[in-house]
Amino acid sequence: MNQDQLKQLVGRAALDHVPAGQVLGVGTGSTVDCFIDALAARIAAGAIAIPGAVSSSERSTQRLRSHGIQVLDASEVTGLAVYVDGADEIDGRGFMIKGGGAALTREKIVADLAETFVCIADESKLVKTLGRFPLPVEIIPMAAAQLARRFARLGGEARLREGVVTDNGGHILDVRGLAIDDPLAFETEVNQWPGVVTVGVFARHRAQVCLLGAADGVKTLRF
Repeated sequence: MNQDQLKQLVGRAALDHVPAGQVLGVGTGSTVDCFIDALAARIAAGAIAIPGAVSSSERSTQRLRSHGIQVLDASEVTGLAVYVDGADEIDGRGFMIKGGGAALTREKIVADLAETFVCIADESKLVKTLGRFPLPVEIIPMAAAQLARRFARLGGEARLREGVVTDNGGHILDVRGLAIDDPLAFETEVNQWPGVVTVGVFARHRAQVCLLGAADGVKTLRF
């Protein structure tokens, strides 16, 4: 199977983790698009009913609404049983790099509401050490040069993602050349730097379940 087929495979597999009758957290990205489409088909068939979803981006909000699924604001819920989202990288402990779609801040907000984070990804996203994928960092624009220098002292090369403004009005630095051996400590440190809105390491909000699409089917990893 090609990568698109693997995304569809895990998107459908994630439906087994959707709690009927409860508001669902929904992430962002091409794999999540497949999940939203599969969810809508399941709802249309009468196989599942949910009162709505909390979305992590305008992109996902539009896709959910196009299928007639009600989108709730995060402020309207006090918690979520499940949050379904993709990852740019995930390691063997459930720690992830996210933010390739520039929605990392809102993704962390929705993930923080959820009891269980279900990551859906193809097997190419599973890595031993985080950092092969350029690390996205949402920043306040005036801090870009200052933050690039700080990442350089860690051995990283930070570049501004041209033409990208997040749903929050922030900019994105992509940092290459890092090997993140201690994701929790790294996330805690970088989040304290002035000008950082959110770093794309998801350690405090790691996945509890990963549905990994492979040529021989979906592998379920639990952390």
